[in-house]
Amino acid sequence: MSRVRVATLIDASPSEVWDDLRDIASHTEWMEDAVAIRFTSEQREGVGTTFVADTKVGPFRLSDPMEITQWDEGQGEEVRSMGIRHGGVVTGTGRFSLEPITGGRTRFTWDEELSFPWWMGGPAGSLVGGQVLHLIWKRNLVNLKRRIEGS
Repeated sequence: MSRVRVATLIDASPSEVWDDLRDIASHTEWMEDAVAIRFTSEQREGVGTTFVADTKVGPFRLSDPMEITQWDEGQGEEVRSMGIRHGGVVTGTGRFSLEPITGGRTRFTWDEELSFPWWMGGPAGSLVGGQVLHLIWKRNLVNLKRRIEGS
């Protein structure tokens, strides 16, 4: 199992960040590793939403079936969060958390626990894969920050 955690501060309120984040289909616009998102449920948001994320990391291409397992929109400037379960070749769970910070800003934290199959190196693959994903997801958060802040 590999744990990957990245975070950034965004100069926008949690409700502003959530307004963008809740649009799952738009995640391909800021996630460099997400090529396409295809919904497999009629609903497009909330617990129970299912979709397949086509991802590409270097030469590796995967179709990652996911399900939203947590959807907390919060009230006012409370913490908001979205949890997912990966059900494909790489399995595990992930969570986006939006925490209000003084000055109307948001701490965005992306936390995942992933298991890689034996043919992707098993525990060693999890270690290397986790480091690679950490770098990619840090860039993804830079992209999201720019997108929301409008810079």
